[in-house]
Amino acid sequence: MNAERDLSPLTPGVVRALTDKLYEKRKVAALEIEKLVREFVAQNNTSQIKHVIQILSQEFALSQHPHSRKGGLIGLAACSIALGKDSGLYLKELIEPVLTCFNDADSRLRYYACEALYNIVKVARGSVLPHFNVLFDGLSKLAADPDPNVKSGSELLDRLLKDIVTESNQFDLVGFIPLLRERIYSNNQYARQFIISWILVLESVPDINLLDYLPEILDGLFQILGDNSKEIRKMCEVALGEFLKEIKKNPSSVKFAEMANILVIHCQAADDLIQLTAMSWMREFIQLAGRVMLPYSSGILTAVLPCLSYDDRKKNIKEVANVCNQSLMKLVIPEDDEIDEAKPSAIIPAEPISEESLSKPEAVTTGSLDASGDSGNSGVFTVTSCERIQVTLNLDGIVQVLDYHLSDTSIGMMTRIAVLKWLYHLYIKTPRKMFRHTDSLFPILLRTLSDESDEVILKDLELLAEIASSPAGQTEEGHGPSDGSDVRPGPVELHVPARAGQLSSSSTKGLECSPSTPTMNSYFYKFMINLLKRFSSERKLLETRGAFIIRQLCLLLNAENIFHSMADILLREEDLKFASTMVHTLNTILLTSSELFQLRNQLKDLKTPESRNLFCCLYRSWCHNPVTTVSLCFLTQNYKHAYDLIQKFGDLEVTVDFLTEVDKLVQLIECPIFTYLRLQLLDVKNNPYLIKALYGLLMLLPQSSAFQLLSHRLQCVPNPELMQTTDNTKPSTSFKRTAASNIDYTELLQHFEKVQNKHLEARHQRAGRAEQLDRRVVL
Repeated sequence: MNAERDLSPLTPGVVRALTDKLYEKRKVAALEIEKLVREFVAQNNTSQIKHVIQILSQEFALSQHPHSRKGGLIGLAACSIALGKDSGLYLKELIEPVLTCFNDADSRLRYYACEALYNIVKVARGSVLPHFNVLFDGLSKLAADPDPNVKSGSELLDRLLKDIVTESNQFDLVGFIPLLRERIYSNNQYARQFIISWILVLESVPDINLLDYLPEILDGLFQILGDNSKEIRKMCEVALGEFLKEIKKNPSSVKFAEMANILVIHCQAADDLIQLTAMSWMREFIQLAGRVMLPYSSGILTAVLPCLSYDDRKKNIKEVANVCNQSLMKLVIPEDDEIDEAKPSAIIPAEPISEESLSKPEAVTTGSLDASGDSGNSGVFTVTSCERIQVTLNLDGIVQVLDYHLSDTSIGMMTRIAVLKWLYHLYIKTPRKMFRHTDSLFPILLRTLSDESDEVILKDLELLAEIASSPAGQTEEGHGPSDGSDVRPGPVELHVPARAGQLSSSSTKGLECSPSTPTMNSYFYKFMINLLKRFSSERKLLETRGAFIIRQLCLLLNAENIFHSMADILLREEDLKFASTMVHTLNTILLTSSELFQLRNQLKDLKTPESRNLFCCLYRSWCHNPVTTVSLCFLTQNYKHAYDLIQKFGDLEVTVDFLTEVDKLVQLIECPIFTYLRLQLLDVKNNPYLIKALYGLLMLLPQSSAFQLLSHRLQCVPNPELMQTTDNTKPSTSFKRTAASNIDYTELLQHFEKVQNKHLEARHQRAGRAEQLDRRVVL
């Protein structure tokens, strides 16, 4: 700069001193400028004041010469000090050149700029707030400055600015939010620290309601929470904690819906702290906002479900996720099933409306959402007056998420259990809508029966049982959707005893319109067909879990229906070997399971037409296995027919498997189930065919332990002459049985022979194929 140039009212001496390389000389010049400006203030000479500021700005602060820039900065600070309270009138002209120097390459100059701005702000105090955004922008850059002196100077200025904001009630939060939203995504550690410190300050000011703008910055806060610096993470945790406290205190002013998706994203974060914090927020949101969160259920479940299978290393996240899951499930209510499809959303109260809230007329016009009286963790988000929250249960989205998590084999056991509980809950609360998804869910639910976990299988069976018994599952067809080849030629006759106690709460309405049975809907038969298909294609499942699955189903559904329908299906089974194995499994369950005590008693007496109908149905399928057919006759006390069957065994192909089954039957006869049969051996006169049948089994057996067991039992049969009594008036059991029974045993015996001939042919065909295979191997 040319020192001789006329820069009046600044004297040549002042100009030279301002551009001097020595700080002391520049300071003397600044004092002269301060004195000069004071005089202009006293004279109220605004034009000269502006002229001095313009010279210091254009000719010095923005000069190419570094020493001139230093002089300009100290000169502008001197002007501000001289102006005092009036500096607010010239702040734009004073601040802009100083902020430009913040970007200077010389660290000393950046420090001087920071010092000058500190003096300007200190004098102006609250008057600088209209310029807050540019000051904040400049400070955020200095916060990340590599020079420690500059950083130290910026911290002093930062503290001063925070004090001014804290004590003022004129802060423009609306104007500041866009800048905060932009800067919060900075990756610089110091810039992040600077941002968080400001958020903490703004949160602490009573007159500044930062909560209204939380959706704008929440995502950025969670990103900062993942910073490598422990100090920054801690600061961010504190900031988020303060926000959450505010949310709990004033849920009525919180924009829950706008933040739901942000939480969903961060609940899936790889960082444990971010995930735990986001999940904790989600828990509070669901509990406070209630059904407001329902439209976001699919996203929430996507985030929450995988966490339920975490191990003890992430125990905290797992526990919070579990609470989220349970709370979200409670939000689904039966009203969600009664929505007209033409309407895009249901207008349903978020929570029950209290009388107190109805008495507030002002709530009608404002449409505000009031928190309940309890401001603690249990605070519930309620709707005042006649206002309603419009919520939409996106069932398609929820089912899609549940479907995905159930199909993914890598998903943990607890997640699969939670998915099944969700599906069960949805079928209970919204059955009409859920049955639209049943055809797509059915194959997955059947595959889940092969799960390694017994608990998963139990939940799966509960769900399948609900699907099979819900009145909402009725269709016009006799047995609902089936798989082409499984369409039956005629209806299956299933009987349900008229016991009201057996009907579940979900099955008590619409019973008269059921196309199959009072407690079973059109999906029941489809379920039975596909379950047997599953056993047929996966023999290991039948061996390891078959009995377990059927026993549980007998508890969940009507046991008579299950046995009746399975017997009916097996009657048409083309794979005879599987049919024989399946009949053997069903027979073992029938004879040994405590769950089937009532069904056994029903079959034992055959007193009713329904029980005789069931016996005939079972018998026809039981014919696939000769020994099980005899055991069924023993159970139903059809001893003469049992003897007739054993007589036919001489015509059958006696194999090792056959003798093994006879052996097992002998063992069963010694069990408590057949106590009544053993006691009937005392009545030799009225039970001759029982004794003959047992002797027939004895003759079939080789000299084995079972042979000895049965032989010893028969040796205990008393001499009929010794058992005679003087009272001969008691009618014989055999006559009672004949009177009570209208069963065509001849036809049943012919059916037995026919089925066994089919089995003989099938065995010969298998043996023939095996021989051909052996010959090929030899050749």
